Amino acid sequence: MNDKTYNRLALVLLLSGTHLLLSCTQQVKQEAQVAQETHQADSSCHSHLPSRFGVAASEALEEHPLSDKAGSHQGMKFIPRGTFTMGATDQEGRADEYPAHSVELDGFWIDETEVTNAQFAAFVKATDYKTTAERKPDWEEIKKQLPPGTPKPADNVLVPAALTFNPPAHPVPLNNAAQWWAWTPGANWKHPEGPNSNIKGKDNYPVTQVSWEDANAYARWAGKRLPTEAEWEYASRGKLKNNIYPWGNEPVESGKPKANTWQGSFPDKNTDWDSFNGLAPVRSFAPNAYGLYDMAGNVWEWVSDWYTQDYYQQVSHKTIKNPTGPAKSYDPDEPSVPKKVTRGGSFMCNDSYCKGYRVTARMKTSADTGLQNTGFRCVSTK
Repeated sequence: MNDKTYNRLALVLLLSGTHLLLSCTQQVKQEAQVAQETHQADSSCHSHLPSRFGVAASEALEEHPLSDKAGSHQGMKFIPRGTFTMGATDQEGRADEYPAHSVELDGFWIDETEVTNAQFAAFVKATDYKTTAERKPDWEEIKKQLPPGTPKPADNVLVPAALTFNPPAHPVPLNNAAQWWAWTPGANWKHPEGPNSNIKGKDNYPVTQVSWEDANAYARWAGKRLPTEAEWEYASRGKLKNNIYPWGNEPVESGKPKANTWQGSFPDKNTDWDSFNGLAPVRSFAPNAYGLYDMAGNVWEWVSDWYTQDYYQQVSHKTIKNPTGPAKSYDPDEPSVPKKVTRGGSFMCNDSYCKGYRVTARMKTSADTGLQNTGFRCVSTK
């Protein structure tokens, strides 16, 4: 089952009010088994996630007003200017991580940690902002991504929702994310695992279930911005060269726990070797050499760049200064869905699945999608 076919099916199931746990025919099951056996590093662990609504139908994302705040550098670290090799130089990367190329950056400030629930709550209190997951879907935008003639669903289906992690109780093929993700009405940043969950006592946990638009709105309110992909990778490397991880080259499960990742069999069994089954509070693991926490694992982090599969090839012929990414998005797997880049991996990343905690690992996600394992941090050049 290819990405395009799956995405259409998933969207139709969403609009019919059915969770994305698919019951396939025997033929499709056989295809899934073959796909699992030939699972390659090029597979994205956010592949097959359907666009939710609205923003994904257009690259004209809403511009939020820039705050007049001076942009305090409290809780931030300064990254000095420098030149580095961006992209994978080993054999672990996906196709969109090559070729490695030279990048020059001016100095910038970056948050020590991912933005927390407490910080995001202060933003919402000050602005009355409603996140993407808290808004009712717009049918006029949704139908642009569906086959012509798809009937409009009942109003009680078009309700605020977000994707929540629902791990199966047994091993499943890894090419079908619908087996562990489900659209959940009432899920949002205050209820990240669904309407019966909450964030009480979790002020110092990373905020999740925020779309790219939500993250961008917060950053502008804070007098900051989202990092470029190049800034994020440079900061993640922590002064090291040709390192695989923010801490160096030691495998993630060797020695003592170094990041909040998945140990065991994904997605059905997490051994909790790192002491966390899901999210971890920020600063739970040692920082990298720049003093930055969770640049690997915990949550994927939005960056400012649009995603294009061959962008590194386009800029590889010379040293590029302060790159901001391609002018628009193009994902050949889902050409109609504009996507932004996320970095850093999450608590769901595992060696058998996506290895997203590598410093060069890139992910692509629809800009309107909130996920239980996605957050962000900000930068400033003021």
